[in-house]
Amino acid sequence: MKSSDYAADNVWVVIQNHSDYDIRQVARIQNRRRTGQLYERKAAAYLSACGYSILETNFYSHHVELDIIAKDGDTLVFVEVKYRKDTSMGYPWEAVDRRKQQRMYYAAQYYMITHKYGQNTKCRFDVVSILGEDIHVFKNAFTVNI
Repeated sequence: MKSSDYAADNVWVVIQNHSDYDIRQVARIQNRRRTGQLYERKAAAYLSACGYSILETNFYSHHVELDIIAKDGDTLVFVEVKYRKDTSMGYPWEAVDRRKQQRMYYAAQYYMITHKYGQNTKCRFDVVSILGEDIHVFKNAFTVNI
């Protein structure tokens, strides 16, 4: 079979020896990405309404994404957004496991260095959990011990 190109969200994916399953899998990944972006926007709007100042969204560092970076008063806040339509796959906040927390910590350090924040800058990690249409913010959801 020959290779073919498949475009989704302005990203070209080359599929070698594709089958219908491969194309469905790529489409499913793109759909999850769109869903994630939708709920990240909802989370940012919710945080703004709660008094946070949104500084940046979708900050990438070494293959790790920080969903939202905000200020809450004088505290720099790194926010992970998790969405579930129901609890069949667990609660949204449960997906922020130790490995994800450590990766977020390293990405946050990189952000602080590249944006010239001093080491005395107060910061924390929040998780926005969206279950169906219910939004809950877990402030200071975790600390990282490296």
